[in-house]
Amino acid sequence: MEKLSVFITTYNSERTLAACLESVKWADEIIVLDSLSNDTTVEIAQRYHCHIFQHPFMGYSKQKQMALNHTTHRWVLLLDSDEALSPALQEEIKRLLTTGLDADGYEFPRLEQLFWRMNNPSVRLNHFLRLFDKTKGRISTVPIHESPEVDGIIKRVHLPFYHYGETSIHVKVEKTNQYSTGMVQHKIAKGARPSPWIMVFYPPLYFLRTYVFKRNFLNGWAGFITAVIGAFYVFLKYAKLYEHHQIKTHGDPLPPQKSASDTPGEKNNSAS
Repeated sequence: MEKLSVFITTYNSERTLAACLESVKWADEIIVLDSLSNDTTVEIAQRYHCHIFQHPFMGYSKQKQMALNHTTHRWVLLLDSDEALSPALQEEIKRLLTTGLDADGYEFPRLEQLFWRMNNPSVRLNHFLRLFDKTKGRISTVPIHESPEVDGIIKRVHLPFYHYGETSIHVKVEKTNQYSTGMVQHKIAKGARPSPWIMVFYPPLYFLRTYVFKRNFLNGWAGFITAVIGAFYVFLKYAKLYEHHQIKTHGDPLPPQKSASDTPGEKNNSAS
């Protein structure tokens, strides 16, 4: 039977951390890397006998890699502090650890909180790689939406885990602004060039894919709002990239100032 290390990064996570830890309390080891929380996050982790480390936030990718580095077992499970395994997925992971893992990593579908409700299970859920052999894996260096990268065979287990991150429209819009800025920096570092046409055509296509093809219409108005904000997110990414190159090209971000003699009133006065 393989042993399992769970690794989690936290910052002021008291609202969801207990649910997260409750779902993995059976694991052989739980690593919590905390970014100097000032709420009861650390006390909650202590109640679940976690191995707790603290370090100032270095960015999502570096923080998760540091947490992974603290694990001692070969097989590891990554969870965010606002995520939790469903009971069915807990049992399936236990079974895999007992009977033998036949892949190098496993992806699971994530059931999202959509503001005041949970996702309809019939929506096409996104899958995330979370359980993997750390001798063949690492955390990607993408600054936002970082995830494990594994060299080897990846399989899917069609049992969900839960995400309690989108608690309100306000929270989602704040994340949209923050994440879009982070992704722009990543695109700039890779030498991406802006195209205003992407701002025109990609957001509507993203909305169509999210709302219709991924069946978010099954989530009622919460699904519609999610699809609209998602389309706004991809718009912001490319709008901010375009803005960056405009400022780089034209220098001072302040628009040219008209002199007093260029104003219509001044021209009229001089003519008289």
